[in-house]
Amino acid sequence: MKVSIPDKLYFKIGEVSRITGVQPYVLRYWESEFKIVNPQKSRTNQRVYRKSDVELILEIKRLLYDERYTLEGAKSRIKQWQREKNNAQLAIKFPDPKIVKALRVIREELYSMKKLLV
Repeated sequence: MKVSIPDKLYFKIGEVSRITGVQPYVLRYWESEFKIVNPQKSRTNQRVYRKSDVELILEIKRLLYDERYTLEGAKSRIKQWQREKNNAQLAIKFPDPKIVKALRVIREELYSMKKLLV
């Protein structure tokens, strides 16, 4: 089922809950589990989500509820999804395959170094 996300810059947690059909306490829990879900805070300390955050929440919901992934499986799939999205963006910015390949190698090396440091 395709969900229609209103064309707005920011959404409060109640709006995100209505759009996604996910309770606010679950959204807050997913923030702690999926570090990529990181809404900004307003001056009044309310969570404000961007449209990309809402799309990501819908993808997490689909993986967990429809595809029946575990939390760890969904985290892994979201990371893969992000890599694919980044690769597609690189291909658009740098149409030369040699540049794209070199950037991928550099990125993988940086990820490896990051894992060693953590």
